[in-house]
Amino acid sequence: MNKKIILLVTALMITLGANAQFQEGKGYLGASLTGLDLHYNAADGLNIGLELKAGYFALDNFMLLGTLSAEHNGSEAVADHIAVGGGARYYIMQNGLYLGLNGKFIHANHNYNDLMPGIEIGYAFFINRSVTIEPSLYYDHSFKGSNYSTVGLKLGLGIYLFDD
Repeated sequence: MNKKIILLVTALMITLGANAQFQEGKGYLGASLTGLDLHYNAADGLNIGLELKAGYFALDNFMLLGTLSAEHNGSEAVADHIAVGGGARYYIMQNGLYLGLNGKFIHANHNYNDLMPGIEIGYAFFINRSVTIEPSLYYDHSFKGSNYSTVGLKLGLGIYLFDD
């Protein structure tokens, strides 16, 4: 019985700690590994990428994000590329579940440019008061062609910055 009470109190403390992280005025820094053959589109081969993110909570549970990413793949049809973008996250539940909308501009080794709007659903697992592990599923729609639209999985690390 004591183990159940300790587990309940621990879960409650984690939930309350997460609540404080999504307040207006807080900052966010993050990085995600993308690719690693954890996504699919018809044009790529082996794929690995890194995405850097910075964000700001404009309102409680609503974060504005800026992103910068680089990706390498083994396909000759699709070149390595860099991307810059922005978006927003809405934390649906105070426990870390979020929905994201974003857009990015891709430049691929002078071969092509693309504008890709996307959606993402993820979860922020707090490993301490401010650091999270953030797995997410995403879909990026390509205006270049359906072969470049991408469904995938990201595994990220986030740091929620606050004043105290």
